[in-house]
Amino acid sequence: MVKWYYQFAAGFGRLNVFGGSYAAGENDLSGRLEGKLALITAAGQGIGRAAALAMAREGARVIASDVNATLLKALSATPGIETRTLDVLDDAAVKRTLDELPPLSVLFNCAGFVHNGSILECSPKDWEFSFNLNVRAMYMTIQCALPKMLDAYAKTGAAASIVNMASVAGSIKGLPNRFVYGASKAAVIGLTKAVAADFVARGIRCNAIAPGTVDTPSLHERINALPDPVEARKAFIARQPMGRIAKPEEIAPIVVFLASDESAFATGNVYSVDGGMTI
Repeated sequence: MVKWYYQFAAGFGRLNVFGGSYAAGENDLSGRLEGKLALITAAGQGIGRAAALAMAREGARVIASDVNATLLKALSATPGIETRTLDVLDDAAVKRTLDELPPLSVLFNCAGFVHNGSILECSPKDWEFSFNLNVRAMYMTIQCALPKMLDAYAKTGAAASIVNMASVAGSIKGLPNRFVYGASKAAVIGLTKAVAADFVARGIRCNAIAPGTVDTPSLHERINALPDPVEARKAFIARQPMGRIAKPEEIAPIVVFLASDESAFATGNVYSVDGGMTI
């Protein structure tokens, strides 16, 4: 059987085709996002930050946004990246941001919150906040970005890609103490498929990614908030069949792929990057 596969290494600059290895410069994948404008939410750290750096390396003009302006400072000097403070829970700010920007080629909705607990530990406020940040914020960014995306496609044929952050926890797999988080991420998958279905013939692709446990500052905060952080980290690792937690840089390549024209025939799908949790 003939095998095609990409080996992302050295900054995603090595292509492995039919078993042959080609170093960057010989058959370079750089420039895969050349000419594209991408907006990323929650780009200050974790997966959002890794995706911003990866997209910029591939030639995109990246608008890296985050509610925390301090976190964005480290990205501000990176070529290809512009930073913008944005609270995705502020509808007016979201609308203003999208009104000020040209039509997006890529929208990566990365902002989210992980609540810990079962239905018995989930208050109405916990439910509301989780759904507001994990789902409603995506609804607003997409609703505000779509008109310009659709207009650009109608006038120039330039298609656009929306990538939403889902999770292996949700409709894909039930995990303990992830009640409202799982419910909200299941809603993200439903939202993703609905947008994909509505605009599939109008130049808009919409996909979701579903990571397993990723070693991010958010994870560190959740672990340190538990009674025994050492045991908590062991438990997170134990639920990963690979025996380790993912790095944000291991999630970013699938975001780049979905943002690029390489995935031009892919829409309405959920891409699990979970270290074997769903085998």
